Amino acid sequence: MQVRKLLMISLLSLTFLPVSASAQSWFVSPFVGANFGGSASFGDFPDVDDEVERRLDFGATIGWNPNVVGFEVDFGFSPNFFEDTAGDREFDFGESNVTTLMTNVLFSAPAGSGVRPYLSTGLGLIRANVDDGGALFDQLSTNDLGVNIGGGLNGQFNDNVGIRGDVRYFRGLEQRDDDDPLEDDDFADEDFGFENFSFWRGTVGLTFRW
Repeated sequence: MQVRKLLMISLLSLTFLPVSASAQSWFVSPFVGANFGGSASFGDFPDVDDEVERRLDFGATIGWNPNVVGFEVDFGFSPNFFEDTAGDREFDFGESNVTTLMTNVLFSAPAGSGVRPYLSTGLGLIRANVDDGGALFDQLSTNDLGVNIGGGLNGQFNDNVGIRGDVRYFRGLEQRDDDDPLEDDDFADEDFGFENFSFWRGTVGLTFRW
């Protein structure tokens, strides 16, 4: 509900922006929002498939967008990501967090308008840290390849300051192979690992262009 309110406020704000703004190629956009719709299955525990509850997310996106095609680097951090999962079979986690770092290709409406819808997609790192609350395993971490795809609206108050609303889907690509002795992962020595890890993220933030 809070994510929906943030996005609605962003959309309403965009309706009051000027109709044109000079193109500024580089931008940085710090953001705050929440994860939602997250889920994962857990390695050799196939019956444990928890839905992850909504969690705060914050970070920043920096990129280059001179006209229709550009690029961006997106960094996000979500503390306590796996705490108090909401699936049918509860898995008791302690402290945890998820970090994402993605490099994306960016497609947007041409420069020169006050409101520019955009799409972006790419790949990068999804890092999960988990501290077991039930003493089943020690503190563990994974560094997995992941993809993301999303879109939203950019609006400019003036040439240098604007607002950005973004909705994005993340999914991990790694598959665990406990029989592979060369697998470089802290989970390799445990019968435990994230499979089918995915979540959505909705954010809003100011945008600074130069």
